[in-house]
Amino acid sequence: MKILMHTCCGPCSIYPTRVLQDAGHDLMGFFYRHNIHPFTECMKREEGMRQFAKSCDMKVIYQEGYELEAFLRQAAFREKDRCRMCYHARLRATALLAKRGKFEAFTSTLLYSRHQNHELIKSIAESLAREVGVKFYYEDFRPGWKEGIDTSKEMGIYRQQYCGCIYSEKDRYAKEIKAKAQG
Repeated sequence: MKILMHTCCGPCSIYPTRVLQDAGHDLMGFFYRHNIHPFTECMKREEGMRQFAKSCDMKVIYQEGYELEAFLRQAAFREKDRCRMCYHARLRATALLAKRGKFEAFTSTLLYSRHQNHELIKSIAESLAREVGVKFYYEDFRPGWKEGIDTSKEMGIYRQQYCGCIYSEKDRYAKEIKAKAQG
């Protein structure tokens, strides 16, 4: 099957790529960038994605532009529901690109992370598949969590410390600072 896979970074792409390629699928990546903040973080993740894609001969479409302001406008006053909005934006862009590119299906590396709301991602993707008219390829990639981490370390690929948006960056580092202050 010809599948377009939304990618957020190199490390999260490792296990899903191996599984899909081993199953004989024709896989192409789509690096979505508008939710990754700050811009320097986005560039580090893109470079990590390029490094990984080169290592396995995977073609990747790299989203152009950097629409920080649009992301923030969408998230403003909906901060507690920002992940739903962000999942929807990333998966919608992937589904639409898959339709334009005549892919048979789309999927996402979001299904790899133990830190994401897996059921919400699946639900949004299935709804978008019906709306856009491209099949959503579902697979739970979380069993490969450790393998992906270990492989990314062996390859020396940049590994981020938070999901991507400025809110998740704040949450991640605020927890760390609070823990240090209490410890």
